[in-house]
Amino acid sequence: MDPSTKLRYDSPLLRIYEDGRVERLFRTETTPPGFDAATGVTSKDAIIDGATGVFARLYVPDLATAGSDSQRKKLPILVYFHGGGLVLASAASPTFHRYLNSVASKANVLAVSVNYRLAAEHPIPAAYDDSWAALSWAMSRDDPWLSEHGDAGRIFLAGDSGGANIVHNIAIMAGTRDGLRLPPGALLEGAIIFHPMFSGKEPVDGEVIHMRESVEKLWPILCPESTEGGG
Repeated sequence: MDPSTKLRYDSPLLRIYEDGRVERLFRTETTPPGFDAATGVTSKDAIIDGATGVFARLYVPDLATAGSDSQRKKLPILVYFHGGGLVLASAASPTFHRYLNSVASKANVLAVSVNYRLAAEHPIPAAYDDSWAALSWAMSRDDPWLSEHGDAGRIFLAGDSGGANIVHNIAIMAGTRDGLRLPPGALLEGAIIFHPMFSGKEPVDGEVIHMRESVEKLWPILCPESTEGGG
């Protein structure tokens, strides 16, 4: 059989063929950055690492840009990691684009939505490495939007599903690794996780059986070198 048509892995999320091709079955749509009339938020994309293609979509509410420089108040920085089981979606997905527009407007924050690399093409720890690089980049405030409108003394992490898994791991890394050099005045104040994607060798109390079966099937794709059955 032609390896380009023979399936190596099949799930409701994605298919992987014997020749290595990955076919994602949904959440492949993207939407461009720009001004959102409904919320008054403006967004743009900024490259973090040209070699890996990692970028962030930044969101600034209109309140941050109103008035003179002396009148503007710096905003908390929310670094967000999108969901999708670590295999789907992107920072440019319409769902997350709408969500971050809303969050930036209602919470009055400067949001940094991270576009990390996905499995199966890039298994873990690629997503963690990319997210670590993105957090370091956000804290450096090298981008003009971050330097002009972001308060490095009030940085928060947030994410859903696979993104919540990233938040958990990045928060631990930030507390234990020497690689994150905080600029003067920079402070990581907290982390928020929504519907986190976790699993392990042994079931946890209350774990839904069909969800566990799904993650167990997916985990060799996410982390082929793992011997623990989850993370």
